[in-house]
Amino acid sequence: MTNTDPNRVLSDYEKRVAALLEKAEEAKAQIRNLTGSATSQDGAVTMTVSAAGALVDLSFGAEAEGMPRARLAAMVMATARRAQAQATQRITEIMAPIIGDNSDAMRFLHEQVPPVEVPDEPPPAPPVLRQFNEEEAAEPLRPTPVQQPRPARATDEDEHDYDQGDPFNRGDK
Repeated sequence: MTNTDPNRVLSDYEKRVAALLEKAEEAKAQIRNLTGSATSQDGAVTMTVSAAGALVDLSFGAEAEGMPRARLAAMVMATARRAQAQATQRITEIMAPIIGDNSDAMRFLHEQVPPVEVPDEPPPAPPVLRQFNEEEAAEPLRPTPVQQPRPARATDEDEHDYDQGDPFNRGDK
């Protein structure tokens, strides 16, 4: 039998609990200030969300100019989900050292903060056909000039024909 001092065991336990509480407070502060950010592949949309998924910031790049609204909306939603997924992953990373990677507490955390499905970005929109204003529409269409093929280069035989004098009199008589 080992002789253990109950006061020492209690003191060690209290130190471990105090250290765990300190880590929990640090994690709480990190999660409170945590954000997730994402930018669409083409740079049209940049979004930041809180740990709870609430919108913190949204900005549009030059690529968003003239983009069809339906495509822009789909891109905003896809970018928001990627930012949310980043925030959720960060929560798990913060909590893992405190509660353990494969613990009941981690399973509970995953139940409370389920993984976010990240959709693919919408495919690029087809090019928009240019619409003419009234002035342009009233102008007659001008035919595009067609390039004529270059004449064939003269052969040696052609060059000698010019030296024979009258082209109408070939000496056939």
